[in-house]
Amino acid sequence: MAGVYLERWCFWVGKSGLPPVIDAAKTIRKHWDGILLWFRSRITNGMIEGINSLVQAAKARARGYRTTENFITIAYLVCGKLDFKLPT
Repeated sequence: MAGVYLERWCFWVGKSGLPPVIDAAKTIRKHWDGILLWFRSRITNGMIEGINSLVQAAKARARGYRTTENFITIAYLVCGKLDFKLPT
């Protein structure tokens, strides 16, 4: 259903003659499959972007470590959200 509405919108945008809106429609056409997939699955890449942000923070913390293994360990510690508090 979303594809039908999006197709109509792109058609009328083409008739509008407004270059910025036509450029937006071209971008939508380039990403057509991914856009329609979102309407079916409702899954975004937000979670992956959040994990990437955490890994970048781990990378900043890991400066000075000599091996990739140490970096990976720091990334797991940061992304794992582990609780190191001792029980009381």
